[in-house]
Amino acid sequence: MVLDKETRLYEIEKALRESAEPISGDSLAKTFSVSRQVIVQDISLLRAKNIPIHSTNRGYYMDAPKGFRRTFKSHHRDDEITKELNLIVDLGAIVEDVYVEHRVYGKIAATLNVQSRKDVKHFMDDIYHSVSTPLNNITDGYHFHTVFAKDEETLNEVEAALAEAGFLVPEEPSKEEA
Repeated sequence: MVLDKETRLYEIEKALRESAEPISGDSLAKTFSVSRQVIVQDISLLRAKNIPIHSTNRGYYMDAPKGFRRTFKSHHRDDEITKELNLIVDLGAIVEDVYVEHRVYGKIAATLNVQSRKDVKHFMDDIYHSVSTPLNNITDGYHFHTVFAKDEETLNEVEAALAEAGFLVPEEPSKEEA
């Protein structure tokens, strides 16, 4: 289907808004009978219009529907990453990102958009088949996740599950001056 640019931009935005999973650039290129490079340019144009399109290694996606977000500070070994992510997605929440606070480099973040056990498996396969190591390795296992859920109750359940598993790092109480 060959469309003029404005119609194509509208249809790309609509496809991303309606999709529950990321859509690859190759898939969009095939759908709209254009090259992958044209899709990259179209995504840039949509972003310039303040349309919140994100990129992952699995494709493009738009922000999740309205709900609630909470940041959790975690600590665990590499062999516990799968367990941590599965705890979150099994409760119906989405792991939007992972980031670390490095004392020299500052905040270093990566978008995950992990929504299901299938996503966890893909993510872990990417980690295991790469020469790279998980981001939390540069901070001795300490890291943060931004987690999205449709309600606060789900976020409370995620917090309780992470604490029960021993992954949640408790917030330090604020120190009052004497």
